[in-house]
Amino acid sequence: MADDMNLDWLELEPTGENTYRAQHAGTGHSVVFGGQLLGQMIVAGALGHEGKTVKTIHTVFARGASYDEPLDVTVDPMHAGRAFASSTVTISQGDRLCCRAVVLLSSDEEDTIRHGAEMPQVAPPEESVASPTELPGWECAVVGGIDVVDPDAPVGPAELEIWSRFVGAPADPILNQALLSFATDGWLIGTAMIPHEGVGYALAHVTLSTGVIGHTLTFHEPIHADQWLLLSHRSPYAGRGRSYGTANVFDQQGNIVASFVQDAMIRGRSGGPGAL
Repeated sequence: MADDMNLDWLELEPTGENTYRAQHAGTGHSVVFGGQLLGQMIVAGALGHEGKTVKTIHTVFARGASYDEPLDVTVDPMHAGRAFASSTVTISQGDRLCCRAVVLLSSDEEDTIRHGAEMPQVAPPEESVASPTELPGWECAVVGGIDVVDPDAPVGPAELEIWSRFVGAPADPILNQALLSFATDGWLIGTAMIPHEGVGYALAHVTLSTGVIGHTLTFHEPIHADQWLLLSHRSPYAGRGRSYGTANVFDQQGNIVASFVQDAMIRGRSGGPGAL
């Protein structure tokens, strides 16, 4: 593992029967990143289901979490069978319920049928524009250098291609799924902003209130988060203070390895600091 890759935030400390304590990833923001919570819920949901990996995680983000205190994680096992298993995972801080997920796990099975979406023809990561990241060891590159931060950036279709990898990621399959989930949370809101003049991430928590409210991530193939993966984002709808986005994830060989969809909030901000 690379010296600068810190996975302490994915280590859950048992505090009782099916309850755990989790710490925060060092992203340097005052708002807890939803990708962190997704990764922690994947790790929690897989507990007690050895021999299986996560197939799908369905998450509702009810409230934001605070960096001022650790997270309480509660796992409610639903089912454990030969082919499938499932658990509900809740993350809270004191009496404040922050998010809840249903995690479905499955064992490997042979193909009965097989097909997969084709990877779009895009520039490779070494020809794309490096993007700053908040997590040590996480590297991102934006195809075409599209800027979703600057509200004065040129507008275009609601499409965004991002290369992502976690240098030094361990071999554990669940941790690789958790790391990819971290990367899936952050770009679909920006994708929805691309067609609109005067809108960008720089205005989030300034003149805009933004946040993920629902996220579903499905894994198709084993994940190797230490290798470049292409996150191919599309936003078919935005309106009524909300946005909706979809994405497929491909490896460099062109194989689709995961897909996700996201509901988010994008609305005018009112009130003072912290208002939603």
